[in-house]
Amino acid sequence: MPLALYALTAGAFGIGVTEFVIMGLLLDVSSDLHVSIAAAGLLISGYALGVVAGAPLLTALTARLPRKTTLLALMVIFTLGNARCALAPSYGWLMTARIITAFAHGTFFGVGSVVATGLVAPQRQASAIAIMFTGLTVANILGVPFGTWLGHAMGWRASFWAVTAVGAVALVVIGLFVPRDKTVPEAINLAADFRALLRGPVLLGLLTTVLGFAGVFTVFTYVAPLLTQITGFADSAVSPILLVFGGGLVVGNLLGGRLADWRLLPTLLGSMLALALILGAMTFAFHDKIAAIVFIGLLGAAGFATVPPLQIWVLKKAEGAGQSLASSFNIGAFNLGNALGAWLGGAVIDSKLGLGAVTWVAALVPLAAILVAFWALALDRRQTGNPRHVAAACPAE
Repeated sequence: MPLALYALTAGAFGIGVTEFVIMGLLLDVSSDLHVSIAAAGLLISGYALGVVAGAPLLTALTARLPRKTTLLALMVIFTLGNARCALAPSYGWLMTARIITAFAHGTFFGVGSVVATGLVAPQRQASAIAIMFTGLTVANILGVPFGTWLGHAMGWRASFWAVTAVGAVALVVIGLFVPRDKTVPEAINLAADFRALLRGPVLLGLLTTVLGFAGVFTVFTYVAPLLTQITGFADSAVSPILLVFGGGLVVGNLLGGRLADWRLLPTLLGSMLALALILGAMTFAFHDKIAAIVFIGLLGAAGFATVPPLQIWVLKKAEGAGQSLASSFNIGAFNLGNALGAWLGGAVIDSKLGLGAVTWVAALVPLAAILVAFWALALDRRQTGNPRHVAAACPAE
């Protein structure tokens, strides 16, 4: 794989750390800025909403720029945004800086996915996307725990200064290794791009992403109480167990990329079905400590095995027109799925069903995603009037 892919991975790593490190620093932030823990928790929601809003906005604003220039500009926003987080004098300033930083997130992964697929042969495009997203998975395994430790040892602002340094390094390596666009960008018709985005199959592809990832976060958001209150682990055991989840993320991401290169549609549907089965089985696995650890790893693997096929799926549904826009929207869809999953899990816990029902309710969500995917295929068939178009839309290129 070309070095340019690993330069994109460096950017993805920094973005992954800044998104999730705040979870381990909520008590520090709430104490230092004199806000409640619940208010500090909104810094996570604010970031997610910033991704959803920023993805289409910045993609549209940078549509006429060469993609390398866009990536460099996004890393500048990311780096300055994290420096502003480190310097934030108040909660309001920190929230604003988090949202501005999040604006770069969706467009970076959206444009980066298009760049990544252009760096390799067609039959390796999903693997290329998987390598870029490996930065996100490694951020969860190494970056977030280190950032949390650094924040506890030297203050939460030190964590953001560290991420600022990562952003500066990523800016340099992207500048050095990502090739410049081979052609001068043509005039772009944003209206046509949005029309392509609003095609039924593209919208259904985005909905598939939302539902697929919502299933993961319905459980993962509440994994600590599940492990402590149902399985019986001590609080101190949760962090080491989450390393198993992180290992699953890396394996699933790379495996999903390879399988999607081989057969996209079977990988998409198969990974969703595997995710649903694992979530359902966790209802029983959480009553045994060894089984719980095993299934935490399987959840990470199945959850991120869906990422490369979902990203390629939406890119192919866009059919060339507005691919950067569709790709960025799909990153927003992942984050919308995160928020939806967290809300659904909380609703289940607050209902009569309780904490123990979170896993089997979560299993229903990727099953719904499979139904939506079949709906998209059926719509493709009706729109083209060619039964073979469905297979052609999802080739093993």
